[in-house]
Amino acid sequence: MRTIIEGGTIVNEGRTFDGSIIIEDGTIVGLVPLDQLDLLEKLAPLEELAPLERINASGCFILPGLIDDHVHFREPGMTEKADMDTESRAAAAGGVTSFFDMPNTNPQTTSLEALEAKFAIARQKSHVNYSFFYGATNDNVDTFPQLDIHRIPGIKLFMGSSTGNMLVDRQEALERIFKTTPLPLMAHCEDTSIINRNMAVAKAQYGDDPEVTHHPEIRSEEACYESTKLAVALAQKHHARLHVAHLTTGKELELFAQNILNNQNTPNNQNTLSSPSSPITAEACVGHLYFTQLDHERLGAKIKCNPAIKTVKDRAALRQALQDGRITVIGTDHAPHLLSQKEGGCVKAASGMPMIQFSLVTMLELVDEGVLSLERLVELMCHNPARLFEVRDRGFIRPGYRADLVLVRPNTPWTVTPDCILSKCGWSPMEGHTYSWRVERTLCNGHTVYADGNVDTNYIGEEIAFR
Repeated sequence: MRTIIEGGTIVNEGRTFDGSIIIEDGTIVGLVPLDQLDLLEKLAPLEELAPLERINASGCFILPGLIDDHVHFREPGMTEKADMDTESRAAAAGGVTSFFDMPNTNPQTTSLEALEAKFAIARQKSHVNYSFFYGATNDNVDTFPQLDIHRIPGIKLFMGSSTGNMLVDRQEALERIFKTTPLPLMAHCEDTSIINRNMAVAKAQYGDDPEVTHHPEIRSEEACYESTKLAVALAQKHHARLHVAHLTTGKELELFAQNILNNQNTPNNQNTLSSPSSPITAEACVGHLYFTQLDHERLGAKIKCNPAIKTVKDRAALRQALQDGRITVIGTDHAPHLLSQKEGGCVKAASGMPMIQFSLVTMLELVDEGVLSLERLVELMCHNPARLFEVRDRGFIRPGYRADLVLVRPNTPWTVTPDCILSKCGWSPMEGHTYSWRVERTLCNGHTVYADGNVDTNYIGEEIAFR
């Protein structure tokens, strides 16, 4: 099967140009700028070589499919909130063609058997491409050498308590993890002792379940900074590859250099970190880039997450870091809960929110506001996740790469309503918000998995390969 996407504006590797993309059997075989369309004649008549699908992308921007390095699809064990089927539908509708799922499920993905079970579920239910982080615990370091580094992006380390009770808090265990890991470590950094101290103070002042407006005071700047500082120090000591998840404060950014990932080709034609001396990177999440703690007054616990959304000043610092290289990747930390589980305050309300379906259009809104360029958005949401985790043949629009693509159309207003939300939890903090960009079509491995508001639920994505 051949497909040609005609007449769109391609955004890829720092360039924006009009052209066409030729796909054969799920792989990009040609990338033709508008001023070289005569090259198509040399490949034509395509219809005589194989069945041909023509997609008119006129008026659309064509981006590589997004790689979301941070999702919680809740399966197995918490499928009342979400599952691989529903959340991969939401991903497809949002232009996300690949995801890395976190290990705090039930059972936790902290054994080889649990990891393999997740792959088995995805082979049956995921409508986009998939892989899974392996979870570190205080006592499973001995299993690390058995991991297949070509199948998973890295190891997730909870250095702060969050959903799933996977806290690693013994110094000896942390030292072994940083010293032993054969893969990138993705760390959730919050100091639990500081959080517990702040919670005790808040309960004494405001009662047993303080209002959610106090959540940023409890999961404070100090709690984030001290834990992130420890992670960076351990990574430097043991020469580990550290990727700190969901930074929320300007103070934490002081710990990061301007890590600009380069375009150097490695033997497998994949872009990687510029040098082994700069393996410490950071992620920012869409919710922390869009909201501030003031939005708790309007949205309450719907935007309660760990670590907490912080101040206007912190958000401004994170946005600046998107441009200067201190933030390497934008993810979502997509974490659905039932709306009934979001009731209450700092103690009772669950932390986490669903964002994957609206992550791209939200960031495109920030492009319109001048926060970052469209080319930089593609670096942060497509190219850099592929480079950082050494994803094979995805994340770029290149001949020989899998045809993971998203077509987005500007100046097409639409409003988020409950009937368009595909996450199983059935709600979004973006309800009622009007966007000017629309995801028009998502192709996963050359197959149209989403178009015209519909997901092809018969399609199953591919397991992602690494390194």
